[in-house]
Amino acid sequence: MAFVMVLAVFSFVASPVVIFAQTAETPSAPGELSPIAWQFGGFVDVGRLFSSTSPSNHLFRNRGTTPRVDKWDLNMTGAYLKKAPSESSRAGVELTAQEGRDSEIFGFSATAPKIGAADWLLHFGPTNVSYLAPVGKGLTVQGGIFASLIGYDGLYAKDNVNYTRPWTGDYTPYLMLGVNASYPVSSRLTATGFVLNGYWHLADANNVPSFGGQLAYKATDRVTVKETVLYGPHQTDTALRYWRFFSDIIVERKTGRVTAACEYQIGTEDVAAAGDPLALWMAAQAPVKWSVGGLWSVIVRPEFAWDRDGRWIGAEQSVKAFTSTVEYRRPLRQAQAILKLEYRVDDSRGPGGGFFTEPDVRPGVPGLTPTQHLFGVGLIFTFDGTVRQ
Repeated sequence: MAFVMVLAVFSFVASPVVIFAQTAETPSAPGELSPIAWQFGGFVDVGRLFSSTSPSNHLFRNRGTTPRVDKWDLNMTGAYLKKAPSESSRAGVELTAQEGRDSEIFGFSATAPKIGAADWLLHFGPTNVSYLAPVGKGLTVQGGIFASLIGYDGLYAKDNVNYTRPWTGDYTPYLMLGVNASYPVSSRLTATGFVLNGYWHLADANNVPSFGGQLAYKATDRVTVKETVLYGPHQTDTALRYWRFFSDIIVERKTGRVTAACEYQIGTEDVAAAGDPLALWMAAQAPVKWSVGGLWSVIVRPEFAWDRDGRWIGAEQSVKAFTSTVEYRRPLRQAQAILKLEYRVDDSRGPGGGFFTEPDVRPGVPGLTPTQHLFGVGLIFTFDGTVRQ
């Protein structure tokens, strides 16, 4: 039904228009308003992870995306329609419908129940309205479901350097539900503030919102720095001393064919239990992408994650992982075919650590092993276009 809605809206707006492939914008003449541009598209992502552990339940333990192993899966398919706000048309809109394994549990919490509408909201990606207010250099206000301001990686594998997501991605929000406002303080610095329903957009921990902000700074033409903080309750007890604090800092450097990034996260939370124990999360990744030439790229990503008290993953553990990916992107007019071949190894230690493995300890209950090797194949097809009124 969500896909039908997107297609119906597209049919309505596309009558007296001209359709183009996505190309560079043509500047308007002085004093002339730019044409209103609607962007539309869709994608299909099919993949398989071949596992060294071969668990009987076919699950990649503790993962919200690419959650299954040893089976071909439709990990994600989606369709979108959006119009960015501009001076010529200040209202903006974004509609995204999605389906697949990656959409099933990514927005839920290990420690809080789901919101009442979660079963149908999980079929929506970024779906929101926005407005460019004529304030100073332009204040953009956006409300609804929008892409998370936390994290280097997004929900959709087509937009990421690797096929499988890092631990920093699966345990921070891919989408946010609420309102944000961004303002270009200068040509190099953008400030954004936001109010959310909570840490996870499909979780219902309480009725008190969470708050946060981001500073995005373009240090040079090659280096960007982003610092995002989030502060709010993620427990039934909403007393201020139990609020979760989370910080995410990302530094990215692009030099010709090489893009290198470093992300570091830290989260703390006093738990409303005997003794008010302090829960701690720390994680980091350092992906490097090298465009070999033509249509090929090679990516490596070392990372670690430490959920000391099990408040994020749901079990106390520390994880070290290394992922290497070979990517091939082939443009096909308005479409693109993407092939990702990937090897990753994860090592999980601690009281709640480990990955599912054979043999079962009892029927239907796989054993656990600290190390898992995966070979992944991702086949992605995308289509994008622009409609101008």
